[in-house]
Amino acid sequence: MRSVRIAVVGFVVVFLTAPLLVVTVASFNGQRYLDFPIESYSTEWYTELLTDSQWRNAVDNSLTIGLASATLAVLIALPLAYGVHTYRPRLAPVLMGLGVLPFMLPPVISAVGALVFWNRLGHIGRIENVIIAHAVFFSSVPLVTISLGLQAIDPAMGEAATTLGAVPRQRFRTVTLPLLVPSIVTGFVAAFVLSLNEYIIAFMVAGFTVETLPIKIFNSLRYGFTPTIAAVSVVFTLLSLTALTVVARLGGLARLLGAGPDDR
Repeated sequence: MRSVRIAVVGFVVVFLTAPLLVVTVASFNGQRYLDFPIESYSTEWYTELLTDSQWRNAVDNSLTIGLASATLAVLIALPLAYGVHTYRPRLAPVLMGLGVLPFMLPPVISAVGALVFWNRLGHIGRIENVIIAHAVFFSSVPLVTISLGLQAIDPAMGEAATTLGAVPRQRFRTVTLPLLVPSIVTGFVAAFVLSLNEYIIAFMVAGFTVETLPIKIFNSLRYGFTPTIAAVSVVFTLLSLTALTVVARLGGLARLLGAGPDDR
């Protein structure tokens, strides 16, 4: 039975990693067309990411949108999670439901809603449109991680701070917020990675004027698959793995995936 489990796990690992390995090898192809196995090696496609103005602009747009939208998503989620957890209003379930609703809806619905909203305002084709749309859509992720972090805090710590004379604002700043840092970072990194890889909302909100890396990849595929696209995919994968490694080191990845304290 153990050998069967090992074989199944091995098959799953190979099945998941084989495409990444093929793309990685293809990114070092010396020819300008997709060829596997490759006949010659070259790193010029990685250099092209830095020298080609269109690819560099797409990378800059993706990083700007990802960092800004993840920051805004945390700023939306933190007060909502803290208010619901601390004051427990009567409409707490409704507020939490509204908080996670954007992420539960299909992205195309959120994209159409954002498109109609910005068109009504006459604010079309701006990078801030994508930032706000991503922040609203992905704010559900830090909302979940911060809410779980608040639940894990021992209430006795807050009570001790109150006994020592701390007002609610001081208690939040000196006790709650430091303990929430891992949950905040987890939510921020997850929202950042999701924003980097999001295509539908970015394309529908401002895709013709603000070209992110996923949009640039899809546009480039119209002219065929080149090693540059493979190089971009490798860099994107490494960036996502690095970000998720940070989350895992903070101990928030298992919690983000739904594991309880006894499961880690």
